[in-house]
Amino acid sequence: MNFDLTDEQRQIRSTVRAFAQDEVAPRAAAYDESGEFPYDLVAGMANLGLFALPFPQSVGGAGGDFLSYCLALEEIARADAAVAITLEAAVSLGISPIVSFGTSEQQERWLPELLAGTKLWAFGLTEAEAGSDAGGTRTRAERSDGEWVINGGKVFITNAGTEISAGVTVTAVTGNADGEPQISAIAVERGTPGYSQAAKYRKLGWHASDTRELVFADCHVPQTNMIGTEGGGYRQFLQILEGGRVAIAALSVGLAQACLDASLSYSVQRHQFGQPIARFQATQFKLADMATQIELSRLMTWRAAGAIDAGRSAAPYASMAKLHASEVATACANQAVQIHGGYGFMEESPVARYYRDVKVNEIGEGTSEVQRILIARHLLEDLMEI
Repeated sequence: MNFDLTDEQRQIRSTVRAFAQDEVAPRAAAYDESGEFPYDLVAGMANLGLFALPFPQSVGGAGGDFLSYCLALEEIARADAAVAITLEAAVSLGISPIVSFGTSEQQERWLPELLAGTKLWAFGLTEAEAGSDAGGTRTRAERSDGEWVINGGKVFITNAGTEISAGVTVTAVTGNADGEPQISAIAVERGTPGYSQAAKYRKLGWHASDTRELVFADCHVPQTNMIGTEGGGYRQFLQILEGGRVAIAALSVGLAQACLDASLSYSVQRHQFGQPIARFQATQFKLADMATQIELSRLMTWRAAGAIDAGRSAAPYASMAKLHASEVATACANQAVQIHGGYGFMEESPVARYYRDVKVNEIGEGTSEVQRILIARHLLEDLMEI
């Protein structure tokens, strides 16, 4: 596979990098401290067309490729992971199901504002007893007089409670077939009676992103709000998560790169024993290992994105990229704090924020354990039943 970027991809990366370093990075610490949602930075990403970037022009998108979207995510995450996950969740989880499975009427109704970035859409999959076990969904939707009546709840949902949140696609059990629950995806607009959002979680990291519990209590929506086919929700969200995992890999690469950037800068400025600590082999080895693993993660992410752009299944590559990149990012954050020493333990240091932000990358959109199961299943599927 050719890993050379096109001129257009290089231009997108350059443009987003300038925005990220000039606009996002200078505000990252303040947003992290206050926990306020970065409306101005979301507007800036919208002005760049990032919410429409990977979607076809036929639905109002920019007609870009998935790799370009990953390049943009990497640059935003290099400046602030909380802003990057806001973009990722809006695009990969919010907009993608409507583009991939929505009807023309649904697309015409919701996509214009979502692709413009003036509104955000969420994806409600995770529950208290259904995270890695996505098939364990307990939220239910029952038919009643031409409507779906939804009861249940979702946890750890991103982008559902901001002032510009427009709605959520929620997975719910809508029936049974051969004794197995049928899971469907249903769109619920914000403001619908019976749909409420709890207060923001107090999180370890990603302070500026909006993450909440969602509650559905006799929530009535039209039957025409079903996204895709009835009972097809499980298959649909597996497809959506495939792209989402590649996007999280790109976000992880950006955060890992930020750790290396900070470590390189600090290592040449910090003096011990009469010389910069960058002159010590112990520091050099840390920097070399970080750079090598980041580059490998980047190439794995591009490989997975390339499969998506080619219209092929990216499943094993997506899991490999997400697994490796997220764990590399965690290792790089750990080494960055070590290189910064006592200063790295202080909140005034950006690497302290990176250290807090990074861990969730190994959890969200499929834990590292789940990725290893999926990779092994792919390797063994032609050899044995598992």
